[in-house]
Amino acid sequence: MIMQLTDLYQKALNFEFLSIEEGMFLYEHAPLTELMYVADELRKIQVPHGKVTWQIDRNVNTTNVCIANCKFCNFYRIPGHAEAYITDMDTYRKKIAETIKYGGDQLLLQGGHHPELGLDFYTNIFRQIKQEFPTIKLHALGPPEVAHITKLEKSTHKEVLTALKEAGLDSLPGAGAEILVDRVRRLISKGKCGADEWLAIMHEAHKLNITTSATMMFGHVETIEERFIHLTRIREVQAMKPAEAKGFLAFISWTFQDVDTLLAKIRGVHNLTTSEEYIRMVAISRIMLPNVKNIQASWLTVGKQTAQLCLQAGANDFGSIMIEENVVSAAGAPHRFTYKSMQQAIKEAGFEPQLRNQQYEWREIPASIQEQVIDY
Repeated sequence: MIMQLTDLYQKALNFEFLSIEEGMFLYEHAPLTELMYVADELRKIQVPHGKVTWQIDRNVNTTNVCIANCKFCNFYRIPGHAEAYITDMDTYRKKIAETIKYGGDQLLLQGGHHPELGLDFYTNIFRQIKQEFPTIKLHALGPPEVAHITKLEKSTHKEVLTALKEAGLDSLPGAGAEILVDRVRRLISKGKCGADEWLAIMHEAHKLNITTSATMMFGHVETIEERFIHLTRIREVQAMKPAEAKGFLAFISWTFQDVDTLLAKIRGVHNLTTSEEYIRMVAISRIMLPNVKNIQASWLTVGKQTAQLCLQAGANDFGSIMIEENVVSAAGAPHRFTYKSMQQAIKEAGFEPQLRNQQYEWREIPASIQEQVIDY
């Protein structure tokens, strides 16, 4: 076994694609310290500056109305619900002005599958925001929302993405990936697009030179093998991108948050992921995705200390301080950072923090930045 592990480590360090079986062998048999070492060596090659990047943005929800009925989501409301809303432009103005005050340069703009909000709704919002706040970047929607809009419009992914890009879409988040295996998706997110459509939309975005990210939510009903199928499908789509496109610029995995979710209440599915398992998955992500440059640690779901250890296990990015985040928090994610505590956490882990934008270009911390007040 030692020889087999050594061979697989060398294959990984050569930036070769490990098979699903090889990845699973490492996951199940490699000592965590050795996995962390290999992933850290790959990180040093791919991100040689050695800094840990982070971002300031705000998650603003276009609407909480959704007909996808995901069993891990406590955020959505059905059409006609008393708490249903569609965010108006006055609210965007207030939240964007506040975001800029706190040093942010981007909105992560997402919502539900509203049965009555088509392409014009989103293009009008994007144009209005860009007209009034031209420096704000829109990291918006995600493949399931693009798929939903495409169905409403009886259009194509390419036409929808082209229209969104022309209206001001700067990049496409990896939202709604969960696990890219349809057996899992039928159990937890049946109303969303299937795995093939998610991947097809991302491939189309890459062909249109729209930068994207990829994600994985694990620790629910998936098998270990299905996690590795997910990783290999991500890297296959990345391998097909045009040479000039950035494609998947980052990969972010997080653990299922189970508080009060239907998965927990009805199916008895709980997040039993340990800190060691999360660190192992981050290291495996770096090893299995040699063509994705940036690996992010999800402090929001696993907390500061585990995320700090991930920086020794292949991760090079700490994500955003998230001035506002409503979806994952609604299922129990309790952790929060300010711009000062974010930098301090990175320094405590032995790295130099570097503010970035969504394209992983470095930013100076704005001189006029104000610290937001948050409740811990």
